[in-house]
Amino acid sequence: MADWNPGAYLQYTDERSRPFTELVARVPGTPSTVVDLGCGPGHLTAVLRARWPEAQVTGVDASPAMIERARTADPGTEYVLADLSTDDHTADLVVSNAALQWVPGHRDLLTALADRASQTFAFQVPGNHDAPSHVLLREVAGQEPYADVVGPVERRATADPAEYLDRLARPGWTVDAWETTYTHVLHGPDPVLRWISATGAQPTLQALEAKDPALRTRFEEEFGAALREAYPERAYGTPLAFRRVFAVATRV
Repeated sequence: MADWNPGAYLQYTDERSRPFTELVARVPGTPSTVVDLGCGPGHLTAVLRARWPEAQVTGVDASPAMIERARTADPGTEYVLADLSTDDHTADLVVSNAALQWVPGHRDLLTALADRASQTFAFQVPGNHDAPSHVLLREVAGQEPYADVVGPVERRATADPAEYLDRLARPGWTVDAWETTYTHVLHGPDPVLRWISATGAQPTLQALEAKDPALRTRFEEEFGAALREAYPERAYGTPLAFRRVFAVATRV
């Protein structure tokens, strides 16, 4: 996959930030050091600072574009270009927002990630892999002429709260795991297409763009039409149901 587009990702800042705010609200204690794995463009550092103004925050992300954007927007914070699955930063609090689903075999890494935290490991991942948006992405991309270019679109499934609880609960730890389905109200033309184009559909769109920009345009038109049918616009906007799964593991 080519690099991320921070501008596209930040189009829906409020909606994408809300789960992180609610995750951080459930973290106990007062950590003095925080590592944010998959920090993206750095827009959520303000949430951490609002909760713990004295904490030293380090953001880690594998995207050069995201790290560059974070360093420009927030020069007072340390941002590190690294793969979050192999990065070895430790902190009182290790937190991750909507990033672990991109890491192959992330469920098997959870205890190792938690062990980097001296107090708490907290994360949130999307649980919408079987939502119409993602089902339609796989279906349309699986048709010709797109399938020969992009291959099978991976179903990046995350676990249910019960599985995360089971994996993280061990002697010396207490775990809080839950899920929330948000109903975002999006506005403007093709808002669901714009939403998913900045995240889940990005690898598919980048592959098509690299092959032929006209092919990407054709795909977006077909995929967009399917999304408009699945997510019809109402008088007040376009509702998008989005499930998120949370876990907070704390040492006792």
